[in-house]
Parts: sequence; structure tokens; C-alpha cells
Amino acid sequence: MVPYWGWESWLVASGTLAASWTAVVATAVAWFGAFSSDRNTRNLGVATRDMSIDSVDKTRADGPPRLVPDRWRSDDHMSHPLSIHAPELHAAQYRGLGRYERPDNLVGRTPVLRVSEPFSSADRGFWAKLEGINPGGLKDRPAMHMVECARARGNLRPGARIVESTSGTLGLGLALAGIVYHHPVTVVTDPGMEPIIVSMLRAYGADVDMVTEPHPTGGWQQARKDRVAELLAEDLEAWCPDQYNNPDNVDAYRPLALELQAQLGTVDVLVCSVGTGGHSAGIARVLRQFNPHLHLIGVDTIGSTIFGQPAANRLMRGLGSSIYPRNVDYAAFDEVHWVAPAEAVWACRTLAGTHYATGGWSVGAVALVAGWAARTFSSDTTIAAVFPDGPQRYFDTVYNDDYCRRHDLLLTQPPEQPNVIDDPTQEVVTSWTRCATVIDPMPTRD
Repeated sequence: MVPYWGWESWLVASGTLAASWTAVVATAVAWFGAFSSDRNTRNLGVATRDMSIDSVDKTRADGPPRLVPDRWRSDDHMSHPLSIHAPELHAAQYRGLGRYERPDNLVGRTPVLRVSEPFSSADRGFWAKLEGINPGGLKDRPAMHMVECARARGNLRPGARIVESTSGTLGLGLALAGIVYHHPVTVVTDPGMEPIIVSMLRAYGADVDMVTEPHPTGGWQQARKDRVAELLAEDLEAWCPDQYNNPDNVDAYRPLALELQAQLGTVDVLVCSVGTGGHSAGIARVLRQFNPHLHLIGVDTIGSTIFGQPAANRLMRGLGSSIYPRNVDYAAFDEVHWVAPAEAVWACRTLAGTHYATGGWSVGAVALVAGWAARTFSSDTTIAAVFPDGPQRYFDTVYNDDYCRRHDLLLTQPPEQPNVIDDPTQEVVTSWTRCATVIDPMPTRD
């Protein structure tokens, strides 16, 4: 596949080159020749990464023009599709541009982006899997997969209602599945859901059911689960995906893992936030078929009970839990990090200002830990970090100065190294902390 940009640029290019079809053909041959000669010397991850930003280096004297990433060119030689070089583009560069009949076909095949300074030195870094490119984010994948599996098994009948508890992202995915497969959707959430997500869910046709009081011991998550049970009792045809315990949630991430393998080759370190446990378990399981020595780092928030800490009020949404999801594969983790809200905010804003790629609490926490991994592991280590969403739903929290001041979240910069503990059950963490002992706090669960 050769790079492509957009039909608008082709219209400009065709007008410029109409006088000489020979020039068009010669340029196309050079592009295809350059791609063929380079593809055997570049690993697939680099080829995929550069697919949308490469440009022709016409100064090469020892052969046909080669593809050169924009970041390797000087600033006065812009070559992205909106630059002054757009008239040099031609139709061959648009082949493979997607055309889809259904919105769920937009899910998956997300890009990876190299992230280095200031999270690591320029010669190190990690690869961010940008799941925010999906229509609703990372959880479009399990939402679609769980619904499809339930329909195939007969658990979800045609036209039956889907009811689920969510803090937001899975709700967007279920709304997508409802549109595609014609199911009404009820999303059970709590007052912590951002108003923009409530509005978007309703725009996508979902009903939003808001609980008003947290459970005395299980917090908002348990209160939401209890409300789901009430709604299911009222509608015996309704179906709940049960994202916390449904193995289809884990299986849904096989395509993502295969995408990473295709983009990066062997992945040595995988950094994932942990909430339901689905994507960390699902991705690691597949990647370890290619590299049994994969090092899996789980990222949690302070105040979460998943890895043995006591429950506390949690400002960060999208990761962590006050219940114990069965989908968390404790044996798969090599270590766990807890991150505080202020540290995640710093990482989110730094990503935005240096890489123009960012997201919410989970993205910030994962980026902070992935940067540490890039500084800590050897320079030839391939590190992949999953960024679950984009920044849109966090404009009134992570990216709002007034909100951050009210919650004392405007740190100058987190420390270079996390605190270290040996046993998560013996010490309560309040800031970025690492533990190489990963325990299941509920080992006797059914």
C-alpha cells in the first residue's frame, strides 16, 4: 500500500499535471519502486507508522526517490497533504482509501504513534496505540464483540434491550452496536459521567439511567450494578453484557493484539490501564504467543481495590474499580503501578503540547508509566502502550484549569521514579507507586 491523503489534493494535482501525463506515470512508477525497495528493509511497524506522513525525497542521488518521514525533514520542506507540495500528489496515492457501508466498520485498524521526549530521551520512547481514533474509543471493540456473540448464541434476541453499567466509554460502544443491530440501549451510570458523554449517548439513541447514591461499601460501581439488576428484573427480554466478568470482553481484543504485532513486530513490554481487566488480559494473551517473555505492566489509580488497595474516593474515571472484576488476569501481570490524578493530568497535557496526541485519565496514567519503562528498559526494547480514548470528554476536567485548581491537580512535573512497595496490602499509596508483587485480593472467588 502506498501513502494516500484525500481526493481534494488529487483535484489540485490533476489540474497541475494535466499538461503532461508522462510526468504522472513517471512519478507513479517512482513511488511504487521506492515503496518496493524500501519495504524489505523497514519493519512493518515503521511502514505502518509512516504511511500517512511519508513524502518523496527528491534529493536522493543513488536511486529512485524514497519515502521519508516528515519528522526527518527540515521544517522548510513540509510534505504533509496540506503543505505547499500538495500539487505534486497524484491518484495512485489514494488507492486503499476506506469506503464503508456500516459505522462499525470504522472500528479497529488504529495507528501507533512514537512518543519520546519529554517522557524519555529522544533515542528511546514507546509506541502509543491510539484507540481514541475509533468512533467511541477502545471499548467499541468489546461492545461490538459481546453483542455479536450474544446474538449468535441466542442470548440477545432481535430487538431486545441492552442494559449495562458504564462510566462512559463502553456506553458509546453499546450505542454503536444498538444502531448497527437495531437494539434499544439503556446505559446505567452515575453523576460522575461527564455532561458531554450524557449528551452524546442520548444523541446516539441510548437511554441514560442515572443512580443518585453510591453503595455503602461498593461505591458507585456497585450502585450501578444493583440498578442494572433492577432493570433486568423489569424486562425479562433485556440482556446485560456484564463487561466485568464476560470472557467475550477479553476475546474482543485479539484483533488489537494482532494489529500491534503487525505494526511493531515483537512487543517486549505492554503497558495497559486496568478497569474491567479486558484489554490487558486479551492483548497480553495473544502477544505472548509471539513473545512468551512479554512484560505486562498494569496501571491503576489510587483508591482502586483491583490490586489489593483499600477502596477510596476516586477522581479518575475509566480505570480502577471498587469491585473485583473476574476478567482481571492477575497471573499475567509482571508489575502494577498506581498513579494519582495530578500526575495523570501532567502527562495528558504534556502529551498534548509535545505530540498532539492525548486523552483522558487512563491515557495520562499509561503515558507516565510507559515513559518510565522507556527510560528503564534497554534502548532496543519495543514498548507498546494502549491509549484508550481521546481528549474530548475531558475538556471540563483534565484540560480545564479551574477544575484542576479546585482539585489541586496542576503539578509542575511528577518525579522521575515511582515510589516502590513490596506488598500492596500493607501500605496505602497516594501517589505514583510501583509494586512487583501482583496479588489477587479475592483468590477464593467463584
